[in-house]
Amino acid sequence: MNPTRFFALAALFIFFMLAPSMRADPTPAERVAEIQKALQAAKLDGWLFYDFRKSDPLAPRILMLGENASGSRRWFYYIPASGEPTKIVHSIERAKLDALPGKRLVYRGWEEQRSHLRETFSKKPLRIAMQYSPMNDIPYISRVDAGTIELVRSFGVEIVTSAELVQQFEAVLTPAQKQSHVEASNKMHRILLEAFAEIARNIRADKPITEYDIQQFIARRLEEEGMARENGIVAVNANTANPHYFPTREANLPIKRGDFVLLDYVSKMRQPGAICTDQTWTGYVGESVPEEFVRIFNIVREARDAATEFVRKNVREGKSIRGAEVDDVSRGVINRAGYAEQFTHRTGHSIGEEGHGNGVNIDNFETRDSRRITPGVCFSIEPGIYLEGKFGVRSEIDVYVGDKDIEVTGQPIQTEIVAILKTP
Repeated sequence: MNPTRFFALAALFIFFMLAPSMRADPTPAERVAEIQKALQAAKLDGWLFYDFRKSDPLAPRILMLGENASGSRRWFYYIPASGEPTKIVHSIERAKLDALPGKRLVYRGWEEQRSHLRETFSKKPLRIAMQYSPMNDIPYISRVDAGTIELVRSFGVEIVTSAELVQQFEAVLTPAQKQSHVEASNKMHRILLEAFAEIARNIRADKPITEYDIQQFIARRLEEEGMARENGIVAVNANTANPHYFPTREANLPIKRGDFVLLDYVSKMRQPGAICTDQTWTGYVGESVPEEFVRIFNIVREARDAATEFVRKNVREGKSIRGAEVDDVSRGVINRAGYAEQFTHRTGHSIGEEGHGNGVNIDNFETRDSRRITPGVCFSIEPGIYLEGKFGVRSEIDVYVGDKDIEVTGQPIQTEIVAILKTP
């Protein structure tokens, strides 16, 4: 073999052996073993999964069942903290859970189904987890209907929320997933700054440019960088006061000198298991930024940074904190500044394979998220002040929680409004 070719192949082999890759998904049996260890650590007797016509989208993901786990009939899958699991399936869909380990109990009518459940929970007392949230505090977890909760409780079972378990198996990133998030965050940061430069280029050339034009510019750049093509938020002036405004080809505003601009985008690398990035930046189409925008931005920035430092300090000190507490810190800054009514959403949300993941949210406003902030999770911090009919300011960063510290990705983060026409 040609020596050059040999060394090239050897280098390629070493690269693929050493380069981080997305986690190979565990088999269903391996996942069950992982769940049993988690149940023992949580001092729970078991975890009951239930689905009816895709009522619980978390179950197939956690159990590694794929897209076809749901059917036209109800199924239950009970994982005890130790011992053999039990699957309860309808006779016409008896193979639905065959990928999972455990004994199979087949029912035809509702009485037979209840008999199997009674048999499964014959050991007393039992304290088990289900996709249930007391008082619906965390609606992302409330996937089991009240009637089914009543049914299971009728067998003398105590039901607790599976919120922390779901976070452990849905929201803790592997090193490779974390790296995919960092890569996407760095690229997103550059693309958003390029979008401001694109606005400047068109304004200086007296070329008409709209919110939609910049939206499509960003979408193209995401695609060119190997990321998912997304149509995010590009808003000017009063539109920036609408947190979920999206321009379309038919409905958009021009971008002109003297306009305030907000960009908010979420995307991820185009590879299996990749984790999203979600960032929001603001700019002003001028050489300098008027004081009315600067003043509001500074309050939002202080709220963002106060929440970030609260998380950082407690993670470094090894203290347990919850998502709701972080929201309180951020919201407190804005409340004290006199804009409580103008901060209309939670401080942040979980980030995973979807822009809004299934881990802890930074929220004590829309919901009361009592989940702990644990190593391996990722979330946004994005306080905002929205002055209806005028403008709105939001500053969004992403935070990854390590074992002893946090990492704010997409550096450098925004510290002042971008003066879009300022000469470099």
